[in-house]
Amino acid sequence: MDPPLQRKIEQLIKSHKVFLFMKGTPEDPQCGFSAKVVEVLQDLKISFGSCNVFEDESVREGIKEYSHWPTLPQLYINGKFIGGCDIVTELAEKGELQKLVGK
Repeated sequence: MDPPLQRKIEQLIKSHKVFLFMKGTPEDPQCGFSAKVVEVLQDLKISFGSCNVFEDESVREGIKEYSHWPTLPQLYINGKFIGGCDIVTELAEKGELQKLVGK
């Protein structure tokens, strides 16, 4: 991966305790999976930062390489990759997501 792109991705991830790479924005998700993760986070009152991958093609492709995960959305907590929609939903249902965030 291109070092400047890697730095950019790492800066985004570190900018918030909880960070979501998604299609669209929390106010206007552009895919059902991104919408679901936003809904889960908002329902649990977890504040998060986000990046609309449609605004930067290099980030859209780079985050997949960075995480070794082929799909979006992607959730990070404390700089650590957690997973996509199915994993986030499952963790929330088990009460594990709240523990990871410290709620």
